[in-house]
Amino acid sequence: MSAADRIVGAVTDHSRLAIAVMLVLTVIVGAGAGAVEQESSLDQFQSDTPEADASEYIDANFASGPENVTRVQIIVRGENVLSKGSLVETLEYQQRLRNDPRLNATLFEDPTGGTPPTVGVANLLAQSALQQEIGGELQRTAAEFEQLNETVQVERQALRQNATELRRFSDDVNATSAALRGGLTELQEDPNASATAVFEETNAATPIDLDAGDAATFEQAAAQLRNASTEAERAQAYELGTRGVLEDELTRVQEWAQTLDQRRSDLQAQAQQLEELGAQLQSLRQELEGVRSASLDRQIEAIDSLEEDELKTLIQTVLGGDGGQASEQALRFMPAGEYYETGSTQADATMLLVTQQTEREVAPGGVASQELIDAQLAMQDLGSGSDLEFLVFGSGIITEEINQSMSDSITLVGPLALLFVVVALAVGYRDLLDIVLGVLGIAAVLVWTFGFMGWAGIDFNQIFIAVPVLLIGLSIDYAIHIFMRHREERFEMGNGALRQSMRVALGGVGIALALVTATTVIGFLSNLVSPVPPIREFGIVSSFGIVAAFLVFGVLTPALKVEIDEFLEARGIDRKKRAIGTGGGRLSQTLKIGSLGAKWSAPVVIVIALLISAGGVYGATQVDTSFSQEDFLAEEPSDWTQNLPEPFAPGEYNAKKNLEYVNERFQRQDAQASILIRGDVAADGTLSSIARAQRDVASRDVTQRLSNGQASIQTPLTVLNDTRERNATVAAIVSDADTDGDGIPDENLTAVYDALFETNPQNAGAVLARGDDGEYTAARLVVDLKGTASGVETTEQLRDVAADVEGDGLTAIATGQTILFEIIQDQLLDTVLESLLITLVSVFGFLMIVYRVTDGSATLGFVTLVPVALSVSWILGTMYLFGIPFNVLTGMITSLTVGLGVAYSIHISERYNQELERHDSAWAALDRSVTGTGGALLGSAATTVGGFGTLSIALLPSLQQFGIITGLTIIYAFLASVLVLPSLLVVWTRVIGPAEKLDVPPSADDGPGDTDTVGTAE
Repeated sequence: MSAADRIVGAVTDHSRLAIAVMLVLTVIVGAGAGAVEQESSLDQFQSDTPEADASEYIDANFASGPENVTRVQIIVRGENVLSKGSLVETLEYQQRLRNDPRLNATLFEDPTGGTPPTVGVANLLAQSALQQEIGGELQRTAAEFEQLNETVQVERQALRQNATELRRFSDDVNATSAALRGGLTELQEDPNASATAVFEETNAATPIDLDAGDAATFEQAAAQLRNASTEAERAQAYELGTRGVLEDELTRVQEWAQTLDQRRSDLQAQAQQLEELGAQLQSLRQELEGVRSASLDRQIEAIDSLEEDELKTLIQTVLGGDGGQASEQALRFMPAGEYYETGSTQADATMLLVTQQTEREVAPGGVASQELIDAQLAMQDLGSGSDLEFLVFGSGIITEEINQSMSDSITLVGPLALLFVVVALAVGYRDLLDIVLGVLGIAAVLVWTFGFMGWAGIDFNQIFIAVPVLLIGLSIDYAIHIFMRHREERFEMGNGALRQSMRVALGGVGIALALVTATTVIGFLSNLVSPVPPIREFGIVSSFGIVAAFLVFGVLTPALKVEIDEFLEARGIDRKKRAIGTGGGRLSQTLKIGSLGAKWSAPVVIVIALLISAGGVYGATQVDTSFSQEDFLAEEPSDWTQNLPEPFAPGEYNAKKNLEYVNERFQRQDAQASILIRGDVAADGTLSSIARAQRDVASRDVTQRLSNGQASIQTPLTVLNDTRERNATVAAIVSDADTDGDGIPDENLTAVYDALFETNPQNAGAVLARGDDGEYTAARLVVDLKGTASGVETTEQLRDVAADVEGDGLTAIATGQTILFEIIQDQLLDTVLESLLITLVSVFGFLMIVYRVTDGSATLGFVTLVPVALSVSWILGTMYLFGIPFNVLTGMITSLTVGLGVAYSIHISERYNQELERHDSAWAALDRSVTGTGGALLGSAATTVGGFGTLSIALLPSLQQFGIITGLTIIYAFLASVLVLPSLLVVWTRVIGPAEKLDVPPSADDGPGDTDTVGTAE
């Protein structure tokens, strides 16, 4: 007894033990299913390449703005988004964003104030309006300050001069008063002295010129003094002789002093006013510097206060290119190319940029956190109900739609695939118990598969949506073959041979199923040569699932069936059912078309198949390859799906449509590429090389241009030029280093770079890398790409630029998401070719060895594989005709075609070989093979095609294409096995033998309707 017979006997004779063992294994393996996580990041598709290493180097060594932030593009659409009402509405929308608790915690708050959380054209126009308003007030205040300051200085000088003159005059008055007092004392002491003489003598000696009236007053005072008898009378005489004489002068001093006091008071008031103007100037200067951080209320007020003509002038200035740095920044928010005319006051769309803080970096195509997803969904909600349309495009929205599309696709496709299989089985089995066993078997296979994924730590990603459908189709294929063969054997053996018929069925079909399992596993495992990690994981998981299907339907379901059937038959319930295609009629006649063709002219059938295949081969060379974010974004669901009840009704999907709109009209935030230059980038002449590369990049078709025609690129030279225009020190250093006067520093670049980093560290760090020792190790050119630029064009053009930079100790490489995706796309094509070659060679060698050992003819393995090779060319030609490219799913179609298709050929070849031994006529053997096994193949093909066909209603385009192509693959494999393989088997029999059986015609009782002698089917 062979090992296979012992295993089959164990299943049928010890069915309860087999059931127990399989259930325990199901529980153990299935326990890992809870650990399966979902992964939708496109980063998982990247492999180790020089370009990927360069991208990682850039992330680690160049400044890319604040850490752990992501930017959301919100497209604002309306009749005219530059009207006053639209601008104000856009600013009010930003207020709602900043105030909403669902997302304001995620908004990035730059401590330096350099990066506002929300910014767009409305903000820049408002800021420009504020700059004009504040700038005008600043000019007026500065002029008033200068004028008043000049007046104060003049008045202060005049006041000082007048005070000096007053002091001098006051001293003269005091000196004259003292002299007059002395003269009076002299007259008192000398009665004979002449008052007139003393006055004239005093007048001649003092600085004040006294007149005759003053002389008369003096003489009167002298007389009073000589006649005074009391001290009071003498004091009165002295008062008259001094102050009385100098009365006019003293009055002048008093008035003069009062005038000076008033002027001092006025000057103090002017000084106070001047101080207030100075403070106002300082405040205005600070307000002007803080315009970028002006509150949204202030910005709304600034826009709202403008007259229509003022607003139009402002727009023409800022968006016309005359607004300096504000203009360059504003134009980045406007549609590019033909969609906006520079300086126009009319536009139907503009862009708003929202910066969010994240816990970890979100790479382009990466997965956003749930907090980020919720925040960006809130952005969509806050835009509803407005006269303007706000299209939110960010990593959170992309992640949400990809995750939702995977969930919705599984919710839609899974039940529908199962329903289709149940209906197909109901038609084929016409037995509820067999249907239930089949469904339970499928469930067990899925539990095993997802449990294995959990234990192996393999995440569920977009392409794994195909795995359940794939396993459902293949599992039911196993069930149909075993159950149909069991039914055939029961009709032939009679009523009492339940376990015996199952033993014969498993023994007969088991070899074929083992071969099918092995070849299918080979086909799936050929994907291990792919450098794309998810494709390798898909091959591993699918291979395990196929093995699980073989075990479940080779052990568990047969054991369950014999136990249940035995239990029911013991109670008088008949469990015998006829196998598909074995009862005669139209189906049997249809299945015999291939056999009839072989009888008519096998070589002609083969030639026709080869000619069709030649056309397929030509088409195969024309099939495109695709890998892009769009491949993973759902299409808008068909209208009929909107009428489905929950939870089957799919959600709304706008990301793909919005992405196409952004690609066509705006600069994508993640559509950038870099040319990384490594080596001694501070060597003399390096900037000249960079300048040539900069001009080259600017002239390339893939480079994004603003609406004013300027190429959107950033290089060390662009940063240097921008910086030296604003900083005289940098300008002087650049001038000294520019030996030939072309505006590009030629030598002493280390000093140039040092000055650049000191003055503009953020922008300098974005294009220059330096080590801990201060040595400059790399530079890069950052290129904004057109959204419509293809990966092929981008990669070719930027690689050409990089190649021109290399030399003189410098290396250059082009990298970026678009280029990395193009590399993945190339790897997909390599996967197609390599996996096809490996699968064909491996399956060919495997079948030849197996058939040589089991049947003594290795050539039968070759014949069995030929129809599969033909179907590969047919499916590739169909992909060309339908315009379906190779992507992460359809890229596996060649190995799948071989792995799945060879099953149909194996069943026919194995059955033919068995029937050839049982009958004298090769034609009878052929008829019985295509009607018996062909019927089972038709049933399995119908269910498998139907299962895969349900993928055509999936929401992801790549899944739809995969479902269509895989369904056609099954059809082609079935047609090749029942139409072409019979002719190949006839030729093989004639060449290899036994050729004499071809000369024996089938007997009358060998017809397909003779159920007693129909033989076994697989």
